[in-house]
Amino acid sequence: MTKRIVGCCILAVIMALFIYVCFAGISIGSFKIPPKLGLYSDEGGIRRGLDLDGGASITFEPDIDGDYSGNLDSDINVVVEVMRKRLTNLGYTEGNVYRTGTQGITVEIPGISSPEDAIDVLGQTANLAFITSDGEVVLTGKDIVSATAGYDSQENRFVVLMKISSDAVSRFSEATKRMSQETGDKNYIAIMLDDAQIARPYVENQITSTDCIITTNTQDQAKEYAAVISAGALPFALEAIEQRSIGPTLGDGALESSLIAALFGLIAVVVLMIILYRLPGVVSAVALVFYVSIVCLICALFRINLSLPGIAGIILSIGMAVDANVIIFERIKEELVAGKSTSGAVSSGFDKALLAIIDSNITTVIAAVVLMIFGKGTIQGFAVTLLIGVLCSMFTAVIITKYLLRSLVVFGVRNPVLYGLSKKKAELRLADSKNGGAAK
Repeated sequence: MTKRIVGCCILAVIMALFIYVCFAGISIGSFKIPPKLGLYSDEGGIRRGLDLDGGASITFEPDIDGDYSGNLDSDINVVVEVMRKRLTNLGYTEGNVYRTGTQGITVEIPGISSPEDAIDVLGQTANLAFITSDGEVVLTGKDIVSATAGYDSQENRFVVLMKISSDAVSRFSEATKRMSQETGDKNYIAIMLDDAQIARPYVENQITSTDCIITTNTQDQAKEYAAVISAGALPFALEAIEQRSIGPTLGDGALESSLIAALFGLIAVVVLMIILYRLPGVVSAVALVFYVSIVCLICALFRINLSLPGIAGIILSIGMAVDANVIIFERIKEELVAGKSTSGAVSSGFDKALLAIIDSNITTVIAAVVLMIFGKGTIQGFAVTLLIGVLCSMFTAVIITKYLLRSLVVFGVRNPVLYGLSKKKAELRLADSKNGGAAK
């Protein structure tokens, strides 16, 4: 009993902390989790898509010199795909990239008020090069196999995990050996896009394999560096011929209206669950609130782009969480009708419902992963929020709800009527149990 009380108190504190951090953020010394986490924060929290928050629109055209000899039409298609990849790598899954006219390429980026802020990342597109402090080019865009943002838990820092081709290892190894031996401020290799320096990481050790790590100051910086490096060089430079800010396509109040609608829907679901299942319905309501706080916190931590399809993905996952609870609670009622004790009915109900819940959630996870891989734009944003929501809903429905219901049984709350059984069936069950039979 004491252990269960302590466990419930710890769970309550964790829930309260998640809800608080979700909306207000928290700081530990100089480290913030994350900085200005609030849902409506400009410097942190959940990013909003073009339909909810507007953004910047930039139209590019090829800036071709006399040395260009490629196929312009096909190369423009390559540029569109590279631009889309850069937006995705930077976390702007709701951004749009499309061709306009014969040579134009329009990029729409949500959440950026000034188009000039995006051109430094998207507009510098001529040549990617890694250059030592003495001016030697040791890597180009063709030498980069991949670059992804990551986190070094041992050193507590954000990093870029970069992989280079095997052909480039020898010269990169020689360069990093030479630079690591430099003194003063010359032991670096600058990352350049055309004439713009993107980063200037210092070389600590010689790199002798295809894998290397670039440390950064922030998560956003790591994502930006990884996006620029992994996308590499485009077939030609681009010239921005039009820049403009765009308003939210669904209107200024779209986000607030969507959230209010989601809130009312959540309240309606909670009320219905309490009416149908009584005490388990209350437990499911607590688990749902915890679920919503977890999803919001994850979306804010990873700066997920949230648009109307993204909100739809979260609401759909709420429905799946409720569906899992319905399966569990109906199983519990069946076990109670069959004459089992409340404790046995709760345990058996969860055990019998678990396989069906896992099966339904796995099929949804597979669909979400496929959409993430092959989808683009808002489709990908929907898939991301759906995947996050399904995983979180399965956790809260199976783990949190189960722990809370079993805790109630341990605390002596065992009246079958409180677990959804009607008074008539409870009386028949009691009468049959006295006669040594089972209620039907």
